[in-house]
This record gives sequence, C-alpha cells and structure tokens, in this order.
Amino acid sequence: MGWEENVRKVVPYVAGEQPNRPGMIKLNTNECPYPPAPGVERILRQMDCKALRLYPDPNATLLAEALAAYYQVEPEQVFVGVGSDDVLSMAFMTFFHSGKPILFPDVTYSFYDVWAQVHGIPYKTCPLDQDWHICPEDYMQPNGGVIFPNPNAPTGLLESLETVERIIQANRDVVVIVDEAYVDFGGRSALPLIEKYDNLLVVQTFSKSRAMAGLRIGFCIGNKRLIQYLNDVKFSINSYTMNLPAQVLGVEAVGDERYFRDTVGKIVATRERVKKELQELGFTFPDSKANFIFASHKTIPAKLLFQALREADIYVRYWDKPRISNSLRITIGTDEQMDRLLAFLRDYV
Repeated sequence: MGWEENVRKVVPYVAGEQPNRPGMIKLNTNECPYPPAPGVERILRQMDCKALRLYPDPNATLLAEALAAYYQVEPEQVFVGVGSDDVLSMAFMTFFHSGKPILFPDVTYSFYDVWAQVHGIPYKTCPLDQDWHICPEDYMQPNGGVIFPNPNAPTGLLESLETVERIIQANRDVVVIVDEAYVDFGGRSALPLIEKYDNLLVVQTFSKSRAMAGLRIGFCIGNKRLIQYLNDVKFSINSYTMNLPAQVLGVEAVGDERYFRDTVGKIVATRERVKKELQELGFTFPDSKANFIFASHKTIPAKLLFQALREADIYVRYWDKPRISNSLRITIGTDEQMDRLLAFLRDYV
C-alpha cells in the first residue's frame, strides 16, 4: 500500500451516459443529431489505408491552414488538438503556471476544476448571478488566469462581447480563455478581439456544430506567441497527437459551408420551437443560445423527471450539485426525437 501515497488522486470528470440501444433517444451529451458533411463520408471511403502505416503530420498543417483561411487568420495563429478538451488541458498546463488561483464560474463546464486539480493549479470559482450571468467585476481580482465558456454550459446563456472584453481588459497580465464550444448556435465569437488582445485564446470544436464528436477535433486561435508556447508544450509530450483521418476529414468539413449553415439552422429552429412547447408544459429556463436547453419544471423535481425519462429510454443530463440540482440539460435532437420527448412530458407532467 505504500506506493499509493505517491499517486496523484483526483475526482475525475463524469461524462454523460453512452447507451446504445435501438429506439432510445440520446439527448444527454450535446452531440449533433445530424451526420457530418457529405464530403466527409466520401473522403473516408476514398482514403488509402496504406497511408496509416506512417505517422501523421505533427503540425496538422492542412487542417490548420484550412481553419486559418476560414477564420481569416494566419496559420501560425491556429493550434489543433484532439478535441477541445485536449486543447483546453494543454492550455491549462501551458498558461496557468503562476501559482495564483485561476478564475472560472461556479456553474460551468465541470472539467475545469478537474484539469486544475490534475495539473496542480489553484482555482477559485466566481458565482453566476441569480439570472445565471457572469459578473465581470468578479474577474477583476488578482488571479493566475481566467476561463469561461460563451455560451456557458450547462446554462446555454450567452454573454455579450462587451462583457467578454471587459474581462479581458481587466486581465492583461494573464491569459484569458474563452471556450466557444457552442458559439455556432447563436453566439457572437470573441475572435475579432484576438488582434487587439495578445492574451486572448479562443477555443472551438468540431464535436457540436460540425457533427464530428467521434473524430475528436478541437482548435484554438490566438496570438502567434500563445500558439508557439502551446506547441512547445505539446511537442514536449507527444508530437503525433491528431491522427491522419481526423486531419483529412476535418479539412473536408471546414470546406462545406452550406451544409454547416443548414445543420446549425435546423438545430436552432428546433431549439426555438421546443422552448415554446416546454414553456407551455410549465418549464422555465435561461434563453439558450447553444444546442441544449437547461430546464426546470415549476412543480416536478428534476431528479424525478430524469429518472422517469431514463426509464422511458430518453436520456438527458442531470447533476445532483448545488444550484443546478433542479434542472435538466436537454440536448436538441432531430424534430422527431424532440417530439417524442415532448409527448412523454405531456403525459407525465
């Protein structure tokens, strides 16, 4: 038992359930309900399997260049990782090294405190206000870095670009990370601010709006020096992080703008319809600009609803945590999936 005294012990992140049964409805992990762009499947079928004997490009050059062209930045301003979780973890390791506590909201993506613990980074949470919004003044205290999602998760609320900029302006001596996993569903990206602020890192993902969660593609954009520091840490750990299929298929996904816009448009339209129907059933929720709704019922406890839905093979996300224990995070699926959810709720509530 002596060796256990030297083990790094952390409380791990708990992902949403991943059931896989015919007929189930899976609305618990914010995956896209539609397939990737048609060209992704075409390129996948055309790939030469013999190419897999070689190591992939450690710089993911083609994908970084495609993203740079799409977002109108230089390739040296783009860092690509194995999902945005990998990018964020690498950023924690690279930039939050001062010994001072980093700041993030008390109700937010529940991986932040896990990364802080595993990397030995002190942290402090800043409470969202009663309407689930960030209070910019809370981020104007001494700190070793700032991170927050926009739109936030699990609330889905979007902060204005003015609020984002206030936080960056107040923290010019540390790196500020804006996690934009859900920005394509109605958010306003902080990317226009990266030329103005050399300490801003904007992180996005292919897992939601580009329907490629299974390939694990994430990226961030920022000042060239920030990206160089990230690469220095990455190449000190593992040069060949992103596999060849992910790089090639990622380029194809970026190139199909029409399909991307159509997919996002369908999800947003379904979200807005479901908001109205949930309100009629007695639910309240923040005005989500993400691909999910964070809903509470006026009389029925969330835990009871979660269990009833699960028994009906409808999976949503529930956390038995302070402030959010009476809310369910419901991913926006297809219209057919949401109709089944709503039909169940009409009978239940």
